[in-house]
Amino acid sequence: MLLMHDGPRRASPSCCAAPVEAVPPSTNARLLVVFLRGACDADNIVIPVSSDFYHASRPSLAIARPDPAVATAALPLDANWGLHPALRETIFPLFRKGQVAFVPFAGTDDLTRGHFETRDTIELGQDVKGARDYRPGFMARLVKTLTQPRPIAFTDQLPLTFQGGAAIPNIGINNVGKPTVDARQASLITSMYDGTALAASAHEGFQVRDDVYHAITDHMLEANRGAVSPKGFEFAARRIGQLMKGHFNVGFVDVGGWDTHVNQGAATGYLADRIGELGRGLAGFAEEIGPQWNNTTVMVISEFGWTFRENGNRGTDHGHGSVYRVLGGGIKGGRIAGEQVPVDQAHLFQNRDYPVLTDYRTLFAGLFQRMYGLDQGDLERVFKSVRPRDLGLLVVRGGLNAPPAFAPGTVSDGDLLCPCSCPRAGLCEPAEHPIEPAGASAAFFSRPGGR
Repeated sequence: MLLMHDGPRRASPSCCAAPVEAVPPSTNARLLVVFLRGACDADNIVIPVSSDFYHASRPSLAIARPDPAVATAALPLDANWGLHPALRETIFPLFRKGQVAFVPFAGTDDLTRGHFETRDTIELGQDVKGARDYRPGFMARLVKTLTQPRPIAFTDQLPLTFQGGAAIPNIGINNVGKPTVDARQASLITSMYDGTALAASAHEGFQVRDDVYHAITDHMLEANRGAVSPKGFEFAARRIGQLMKGHFNVGFVDVGGWDTHVNQGAATGYLADRIGELGRGLAGFAEEIGPQWNNTTVMVISEFGWTFRENGNRGTDHGHGSVYRVLGGGIKGGRIAGEQVPVDQAHLFQNRDYPVLTDYRTLFAGLFQRMYGLDQGDLERVFKSVRPRDLGLLVVRGGLNAPPAFAPGTVSDGDLLCPCSCPRAGLCEPAEHPIEPAGASAAFFSRPGGR
């Protein structure tokens, strides 16, 4: 059932909501956030293949260095990084097209290493040092800054990140079936609210439900022709692509099954199966959304990474830094982006995890600035006291708001950040000021990191 919420304690009928139009968005820019709940071992998805320390730390879990003759070896991303072989037919081709970028050493400053605490931290988008305010989440705040957003959560319950702002619909995308309330019954129900403050909500709730149902079932009847339906996230992601192609432009979905304390596996096994499913889902989404893929940004994140060393049960445990993935037809990808350090024992955080060198809020803020043309005041309302970090992952394009010049103080990959806060970092001559490099370096794993 499709639900529309403005918070967890709203006591209105499930068919009713504040108006959210399921009509083609007025902008081409689209955002989908994919949250891997349970935290994934990103070290075995984007693999530091040049690190001897990686292979020594994971005697049963390490993925072999790239070798064209070995099907279970890592796929080469550059001289130092490789991709899990389960992504050979899905994400790897997109990477080679320049439509995927990986950001290692990314995450949050939350050090609890607890699933629920860290998920809340990320979904709220707040500084862990301050008092925690559970309403609204950062995606609700983003929606509020945009001019004509069409948000939706592809989840059974409205996620925390969308709570506390305007009413936003949510739908368990794997559970879409024929509406149990037919048109006659829907008309009777909505008539009960005529002349009340909930009249528009009731009508809009049923309209969105019907639009989602028809968008999915019409496509299934057209495409299936008796074939076995795909399962899991692959199936859900194709449905999401259909809906975001013509109805919604800001989406959130979560994917579970990433907790791998025991018998994780390496090139094959439990985690490899989950990685393969995720890759097929993301590639399927790109296919289904069609030409709008060129206007879409997909962010794949998780609450934290896992320990760098394997544990005694041939698995890994709760860690800290992770690897984020940015996908889209307009992505300046085919590279490893963001600040990096050597993958060795000396650079582990607390001698156990990847450090966090790119805070998720700065990364999101930099993307939002490019996608939507948000100025510093808008960004401040989404992420308080956060300076956007632009890793050069997107060309500037028109979004829901007018595109600005680079905001003063923006950190831009490949540019220089000038202390005088030039509108475009690096405009001043180096002789005029000391400068802080903020972009790619020819030396791999220098600070900051290479392309």
